[in-house]
Amino acid sequence: MAVIEEEPAQAPARSLRREIGLISLLWASMGSIIGSGWLFGAKTALATAGPAAIISWVVGGGAILILALVHAELGAMYPYSGGSARFPHFAFGGAAGASFGWFSWLQAATVAPIEVSAMISYAQHYSFASGWLDSKGLLTGSGLVIAVILMALVSSVNFLGIRALALTNSTATWWKVGAPLATILLVAILGGLHTSNFTAADGFSPDGAHGILAAVATSGIIFSYLGFEQADQLAGESTNPKRDIPVAVIGSIILGIIIYIALQVVFLLALPASAIGSTWSEVGTGLYTAFTGPWAQLASLVSLGWLAAILYLDAIISPAGTGLIYTAASSRVSYGLSRNGYVPMAFERLNKRGVPWVGVIVAFVIGCICFLPFPSWQSLVGLITSASVLMYAGAPLSFGVFRKRLPHAERPYRLPAGGFFAPLAFIVSNLIILWSTWDTDWKLGVAILLGYVILGINRIFKLNPHAPVLNWRAAQWLPVYLIGMGVIVYLSDYGPLKNPVIPLWWDIVVVSAFSLIIYYWAIAVALPSEQIQAMINESEESVALAG
Repeated sequence: MAVIEEEPAQAPARSLRREIGLISLLWASMGSIIGSGWLFGAKTALATAGPAAIISWVVGGGAILILALVHAELGAMYPYSGGSARFPHFAFGGAAGASFGWFSWLQAATVAPIEVSAMISYAQHYSFASGWLDSKGLLTGSGLVIAVILMALVSSVNFLGIRALALTNSTATWWKVGAPLATILLVAILGGLHTSNFTAADGFSPDGAHGILAAVATSGIIFSYLGFEQADQLAGESTNPKRDIPVAVIGSIILGIIIYIALQVVFLLALPASAIGSTWSEVGTGLYTAFTGPWAQLASLVSLGWLAAILYLDAIISPAGTGLIYTAASSRVSYGLSRNGYVPMAFERLNKRGVPWVGVIVAFVIGCICFLPFPSWQSLVGLITSASVLMYAGAPLSFGVFRKRLPHAERPYRLPAGGFFAPLAFIVSNLIILWSTWDTDWKLGVAILLGYVILGINRIFKLNPHAPVLNWRAAQWLPVYLIGMGVIVYLSDYGPLKNPVIPLWWDIVVVSAFSLIIYYWAIAVALPSEQIQAMINESEESVALAG
């Protein structure tokens, strides 16, 4: 970086360009929400909870909306690149900031391979793709090669600059939003709906409350709703972030909730009796449980073959668009982490179009690695859901700190009853971690430890000259939080124990009580007002906005 510092002509390369407007921000979030989730979510949720999956979508949508409201206030207050990784840094300093920054990056970098896996799964409809997956739905050697090529294509668009990225994503999102809406209407009107399906097979709610809540986290529901925060991640490149970010964040999740609930209702009611079987479960006899391309195959069953052909095309466009925007988000998060001093300064290097290209390349490499231990879409979803929720948990904590420490700071959007919604959002985050089950959460624990190793190497070898103060006192609650949640999940009905120590419903009470303790503990020991304001004032984005 010495050369850059000595040559003023190169200095602007370290500044992101504010070139995207409201529609591009809205479509960035919306394009992330409407991805592979709409192609698979209705089927997997139905197999987990039966027709009561409709309730699961309502619960999941309400939970994510609460989180979105918190992000809307934060994003408008501090419209910085990689916002999810920056808020905890300002509120709690180095130790907590590095941790939540890692959670944010882990989530962003691993969504693209999920979307690529979804593309390959739907491609099984075509004979040329028949050798890409084995009998268990896992990538073969040739499938792995195709997956890497697709990852490369998704990543390459990001090198063209934020304006080209926004245009490409907006074009794809118009299609992505139109496709599920058209499918809902066409299948409902032309295919016919059977209200008797509400009580078919083994009933409306075969596994009761447990199935409804399990479907929220493990069948792709939460995963499908994720992405509203993309407006926050790209805030450093918004032309009018204080006005546009709240609209993009809240608007995208409301549209997403409406679309996903309608998709579940229509998918359920459009199924012919011959496709249902005696139980809704994946291990049941229903033909629909074997669908590899659920909506396209349903369209064929109800004599809408032409619609099926369109949906197989959409199965390439929708996941590709989501992978595209998440690859962009991961590079912005790593850029923000580098600005905070947590990862090597190389992640701040921008090409002539203002793209943090090192972050794009690293996201591509990590995405390819993800195909090896987690090669199927379903197995990736649980891990990313938990990583995402841990990332989101940092927002309500930061929200509470800013409300207490910086009560008079400008808030272009102020969440009504924020003192109520912030701790509720933190509880919601932790409930989703609970519902993700121990089988998913222990893998996330390994990923967290790996992140600390990487962050430690960066600090030990001084790969970034800016070494942030770790502020251990302000993060004293963090190890208790992470370990405590792991213990609760292990002992709960969602853990591996045959006779859980914490039974169903009581686990919700325990998680809620534990969350409130951590929330108010974290607020009490957060950084003082003067230090928070100083860190915010020193940031590059603050200088740019002031100018």
